[in-house]
Amino acid sequence: MLLAFATLLSCLLTSGQAKVYSRCELARALQDFGMEGYRGYSMADWVCLAYFTSGFNTAAVDHEADGSTNNGIFQISSRKWCKNLSTDVPNWCQMYCSDLLNPNLKDTVICAMKIAQQPQGLASWEAWRHHCQGKDLKDWVDGCDL
Repeated sequence: MLLAFATLLSCLLTSGQAKVYSRCELARALQDFGMEGYRGYSMADWVCLAYFTSGFNTAAVDHEADGSTNNGIFQISSRKWCKNLSTDVPNWCQMYCSDLLNPNLKDTVICAMKIAQQPQGLASWEAWRHHCQGKDLKDWVDGCDL
């Protein structure tokens, strides 16, 4: 019950800060963080991933049946990468999941870069494997003036 209340409170507190990026606005923001070419992934890969995980919404939170959450614009999982209230998770990004809901994207980018460093890279995200991997993605950044 406490976990459900804390999760609801977290969503309410961050909802005032929510930002839904446009495609090009997100591409420019990610470029400013040095994501273009990071670990061999194009800006189009990152934008495609963000669209299919969150619809470019920084406040997106998906609640799983096991109590874990997927958080922010890249839907980063609390099972391994960030901390909710559970103390028995690895928290490999060393941050709270609520940090991933910030519209300035700094913490999100730091954590996404850590995930991309894993052997699977962006294939760690099911959405990227199904919707982006091996596809012509140039339309994701077309006209963005990067």
